[in-house]
Amino acid sequence: MDVVVVETTQLGDRTYLVHDGAAALVIDPQRDTDRVEEAARAAGVTITHVAETHLHNDYLTGGLVLSRAHNAVYLVNAADKVAFEREPVVDGQMFRVGRLMVKALATPGHTHTHLAYVVDDDDPGAGVRQAVFSGGSLLYGSVGRTDLIAPEDTSELAHDQYASVRRLVAEAAPDAGLYPTHGFGSFCSIGPASKIPASTVGEQAATNHALTDPDEDHFVRHLLANVSAYPSYYAHMSPLNALGPDAAALDVPESVNTSELERRLEDGEWVVDLRNRVAFAANHLLGSVSFEYGTGSSFTSYLGWVLPWNQPLTLLGPLDEVEKAIRDLARIGIDLPDAAVGADPRALAPHTPLVHFPVAGWTGLVQERVPGETVLDVRRSDEFAASHVSGALNVPLHELLLRMGELPGGRIWVHCNSGYRAGVAASLLHRASREVVLIDAHFHDAADAGVELTSAAPA
Repeated sequence: MDVVVVETTQLGDRTYLVHDGAAALVIDPQRDTDRVEEAARAAGVTITHVAETHLHNDYLTGGLVLSRAHNAVYLVNAADKVAFEREPVVDGQMFRVGRLMVKALATPGHTHTHLAYVVDDDDPGAGVRQAVFSGGSLLYGSVGRTDLIAPEDTSELAHDQYASVRRLVAEAAPDAGLYPTHGFGSFCSIGPASKIPASTVGEQAATNHALTDPDEDHFVRHLLANVSAYPSYYAHMSPLNALGPDAAALDVPESVNTSELERRLEDGEWVVDLRNRVAFAANHLLGSVSFEYGTGSSFTSYLGWVLPWNQPLTLLGPLDEVEKAIRDLARIGIDLPDAAVGADPRALAPHTPLVHFPVAGWTGLVQERVPGETVLDVRRSDEFAASHVSGALNVPLHELLLRMGELPGGRIWVHCNSGYRAGVAASLLHRASREVVLIDAHFHDAADAGVELTSAAPA
């Protein structure tokens, strides 16, 4: 058995191509299926089965499109109410993929109908003899969050999660490779997720708090105490996945002409500048906002979280970044955005004013801030509670558009943990005609620069 990992770092997820050298099973494919198809071609294998561990909350699946394109069996839990034909899977069901034997296990917790798959290879010469594909159940260091279904279900699902990970460990060999879908930066994980690149069932049994905590109630209390905010677009993902998403449209559209782009800016449509946040601050089109591309998982999650859902969107930036952004946004159901392609904002909209706002570091805050000016922290409330600039106001980035009326008058110094969210927030504030300074610095450097911090008392 060979396991090929297809990373989607932008969302913190993984897709897996599992094969015996001839036949292949794909687990939890993203909507842009060309990547896993390329992996299958490179391995010289035929995709015969496609499986979902659950109806995903953080991205649109490519499972239906992929299974139809390859005439493959599409495995989805029989209990999931979906609008398409599939092979309905039940707990304990076994099926073959070439010489591989696959067993489906009910592992509720992340969702009520969550499945995991244990894959065995009986070939004594196989490099990998057993692999466990745990989806949003057992992750590296923790488990999938249990609060995505409904508030009234969260505690019950947390108890289910505790039982499910124990079932996985009981069903698998200690040296079985563990391959979760979430836990690599995804908001679908919860608790002390580890950043290790790989693990086994035995390693997690010895170190994962979900398996080492002997007190189920204590585990549940700990898990629920670590529940934090997650992107608002998640509300749309599971229903769309139940309908069966169509193929992703990845082509770059014809560039919006100058007069049309100027009209969109004048009318207040969402025009997203993909350039570096510092370059944006120095020189950008009046009315545009900054969502810097190319900084890990931040772009897709925060654009989908912050901007109103299903409104006209125009991307502005170099061709390669526009192309990548279109792919990323398609994964969360933001389809067919328009684009104004080019690196020079002035050339794209010559009659729209170019504007700017200042950028500072922590030293600039200490030395240049006038007493009484607002320090705005746009991190999540749990981050703020742990430690924050003394006297700062906390409005998480995902709440900013709705809460701008709460902000005091005067100049606003805005920061986050690394500068990315602050760059977005500063652009939104500036677009709303507020005087703003972007603090482009890491929060962990604030104290060394002489910034007074207030930290939570030890638990």
